[in-house]
Amino acid sequence: MAQKGIQLDRETISCSICLDVLKDPVTIPCGHSYCMNCIKSFWDEGDEKETHSCPQCRQSFTPRPVLLKNTIKLKLVEPSKNLQENVCSRHDEVMKMFCRTDQQLICYLCSVDEHKGHDTVSAAAERAERQRELEGSRQNIQQRIQDREKDVKLLQQQAEAINLSADKAVEDSEKIFTELIRLLEKRSSDVEQQVRSRQKSEVSRVKELQEKLEQEITELKRKDAELKKLSHTEDHNQFLHNYPSLSPLSQPTSSIHICPLSCFEDVTAAVSEVRDKLQDVLREKRTNVSLTGTEVDVLLPQPEPETRAGFLKYSRDITLDPNTVNTWLLLSQGNRKATVMSEQQSYSSHPDRFTDWPQVLSRESLTGRCYWEVKRSRRVKVAVAYKNISRAGGSDECVFGYNDKSWALECNNNSYTFCYNNVQTPVSGPLSSRVGVYLDHSAGILSFYSVSETMTLLHRVQTTFTQPLYAGLYLYYGDSAELCKLK
Repeated sequence: MAQKGIQLDRETISCSICLDVLKDPVTIPCGHSYCMNCIKSFWDEGDEKETHSCPQCRQSFTPRPVLLKNTIKLKLVEPSKNLQENVCSRHDEVMKMFCRTDQQLICYLCSVDEHKGHDTVSAAAERAERQRELEGSRQNIQQRIQDREKDVKLLQQQAEAINLSADKAVEDSEKIFTELIRLLEKRSSDVEQQVRSRQKSEVSRVKELQEKLEQEITELKRKDAELKKLSHTEDHNQFLHNYPSLSPLSQPTSSIHICPLSCFEDVTAAVSEVRDKLQDVLREKRTNVSLTGTEVDVLLPQPEPETRAGFLKYSRDITLDPNTVNTWLLLSQGNRKATVMSEQQSYSSHPDRFTDWPQVLSRESLTGRCYWEVKRSRRVKVAVAYKNISRAGGSDECVFGYNDKSWALECNNNSYTFCYNNVQTPVSGPLSSRVGVYLDHSAGILSFYSVSETMTLLHRVQTTFTQPLYAGLYLYYGDSAELCKLK
């Protein structure tokens, strides 16, 4: 029946000229339908004739009919095309089965013929299976959409939070710098008042002395005139009679201290010292505010450099502190190099000195982003530590890497070991005589690198630093280590 229906449909919607399904169907006055191009071509062949006939019923028309699309036939043609796609071209049967082996629609006869033995199921069953897969894919896509929408929302919230935080930081910084400017202006006013007050008192003292000196000069001139007059007396008796009556000379004014023109240079020096200290504090806090107000380095997390040239931009010129060095270590080369000695050195007593362990800390504190390199002879611990690490005694509280106040990379002849809070972690990497240390204090990043022709990351620490750090060295017997000059 299905085949008969298909056959009937084909007869209804077929063109009797090309014998194919109607394309752009048109109906001529007699009622028969054709493809528009087919009937045009048929009539074009007989254009010299005055009459035009129907290819089927031979009815003639004068003049040549105007061809109009048959919308009813057009509606019949469209479904028939889908119907044709569902009909097996080999057996002229509707394809109601699916061959999973060949991944194609087939009819029943195909399943017992060329697809015999294949994994075949009904088209409905395969559709149901694919529908489940499709629904699963849709659910997965919808879940990913939801996840990405959440991520977008989170990123939007993060952007808003960054903007709010940045705005607040700018606002707070402006307030702080305004307070600092007011403080400096007040201090400037105080200094000016002090200078002017001192100026007034000094000028008053000078004028008072000047008046005394002028009075003394007047008196001396008068006395000189008396003596001159007496010296011209010709009568000896008169001269001797008047001489004793001359008034004695008054005591001269005490020696006068003349202030140099640079008497206020001590004030300028004091103000300069305040300026230098303020600049040091600003550099220490990594704000880098220039005196011209053209540069401000905001404390935002920055990516770690990828090349040695990038690290060298943050190199710090640091030296070893003689007040911290253990007495078995000798400092040399401008306090950059430490060497373990066979005899104790005669350093003065100092509370910052490591008494029992062969260690030393840097003189300079380290904040912001810093990079330095250590050149070693053999075995050494390259470390950083807080200033309040214990110094006296032989407990673990004093040893780099054995407490929560220090971090250390132990470099041996054939291996590396990272130490923190008495936990030792083996580290792999190429051995070299030079170790690079990168610190981003505000971001809590501490990285150790093996430095040769290239730089290889050995170990990275991510934590929160609560105090400024100091570079440290721990040496073993017969070894030496040096803080390299990088500039």
